[in-house]
Amino acid sequence: MVMTICGEKIRMDIEVITNSPEETIELGKKIGSQLKGGEVISLVGNLGAGKTHLIKGIVSSVQEDGGCEDDVSSPTFVLVNEYLGGRLDLYHIDAYRLDTPRDFELLGFDDLCYEDSVVLIEWADKVEQSLKGVELLQLELHHESQNQRKIVLRCADGCMKL
Repeated sequence: MVMTICGEKIRMDIEVITNSPEETIELGKKIGSQLKGGEVISLVGNLGAGKTHLIKGIVSSVQEDGGCEDDVSSPTFVLVNEYLGGRLDLYHIDAYRLDTPRDFELLGFDDLCYEDSVVLIEWADKVEQSLKGVELLQLELHHESQNQRKIVLRCADGCMKL
C-alpha cells in the first residue's frame, strides 16, 4: 500500500495480485461489499485484463440475491448495462466505442449518479476529459502472466479495506 498527499486529501494505492479469473471475481465481491452508493468507479486495462470479471464480482455482491455472474457482460454494443433492484443500483458503462466526450455525455452519465447508485466505467481512460472533477475509485488492471493480474486501486484515504 502506498499513500500520497494530493492537496488536502490523502490518496491510497492498494496493489493486489490475482491468480485466476475466480480470484478476480472474489476481489470484485470484496470491493462491492464496501460500496455505500454514490461511487463512480473507473476501470482501465488492456483487453483481457479482467475488467469484466472484476465487475462480475462487484455486481454479485451488491445484488440482493447474490446476482448471477453469468448475466454480467461487457456492454460493448448497448453501451450501458443496468443492474437494478439490489442493495444499490449499478450502471456498467463501456466507453470502448465512444469517440468523443459528447458521446459520453449523451449516455446520461449525470443522471446515473445518485446516492443509491454505483457507476462502473470500463475503458474510463477514453472519457477521462468528461470525468474531470468527479471523485473516482480508480482500478487499473495489468497482465502479469496468462492467468495472473495486478490490480491497483487508487482511492481517497480509507475508502477500501481488502
